Amino acid sequence: MSSASQSRPWDVHRLPSAEGMTFLVTGGNAGIGYFAAEQLAATGAVVVLGSRDAAKASAAITSIRSRVCGAHVQHLQLDLADLSSLKTAVDRLDLDQLDAVVHNAGVALDDLPRRETKDGHELMFGTNHLGHFVLTQWLAPLLSAAPAGRTVTVGSFAARSERLDLGDLQSTQDYRPKRTYGRSKLAQMCFGFELDRRLRAAGSTVLSVVAHPGGALDSLTPSRPPVHVTSPGERLRALPTGLLVQGKDAGAWPVVRAVLDPEVQGGQLWGPRVFGLRGTPRREPVPSHMADPAVAARLWAASAELAGTDPHLGFR
Repeated sequence: MSSASQSRPWDVHRLPSAEGMTFLVTGGNAGIGYFAAEQLAATGAVVVLGSRDAAKASAAITSIRSRVCGAHVQHLQLDLADLSSLKTAVDRLDLDQLDAVVHNAGVALDDLPRRETKDGHELMFGTNHLGHFVLTQWLAPLLSAAPAGRTVTVGSFAARSERLDLGDLQSTQDYRPKRTYGRSKLAQMCFGFELDRRLRAAGSTVLSVVAHPGGALDSLTPSRPPVHVTSPGERLRALPTGLLVQGKDAGAWPVVRAVLDPEVQGGQLWGPRVFGLRGTPRREPVPSHMADPAVAARLWAASAELAGTDPHLGFR
């Protein structure tokens, strides 16, 4: 192979083959998760959509199959807001190994009042962070059994301007929906970087990578009926913002690269090229507040206690 072909630039429209591999995408029935699943299905991999809603998952699978010839797509009933259900869900996967999990599913509330999960955790922190934290524990043996397993945690641009309040992780004292959402995504990203540090310390072959979609709007997203429909009027009105942000199909590109690119390393952050808001995927420097190991260690300990998990999450 020539050096030119070896260093061929990453092409979001010409993804490498991943035949024989299996990927789980949480929240793969809508938004960024749907487009990540559609793009990953085009590589020949088996893609499992983790979703609470069987009807929405079925619609997503139908849409993917209509666009990707011979797509191997499945649904896994998965409710990240019910921590006690996650081991059973992973058992139902019935796999010997899992090549990657995309921790994408998320709840975003923008109104009062504060809501809680079945386990009594604040809904956004409990679902977006604690749900994926616990899921990682049950997936650990499957990821470790793969030749080069990966966890890809999907963060958010909203996390850049937030800071964790370690004394009020569940927003019991001060609940503001948008801020609580941003902090739940920041907790996820801190977890992704801390997980990689712990995997390296344990000598694991599994990588933990963090990616974010930048600014990804429904109004700039191509239609995938019945999963998502953008009217011509909505698209026209959104065109000026397209100079700054993009659709959710492009928002999935950094996530997909973090899953597939053999050059990607653990502990990296991937996002869109233009100001971190739009464009093709590239590696970004990790903001210092996301990379602080002391904050991450305290978050990890609190998460393990709240969720009642093995502090090692099954990686030893």
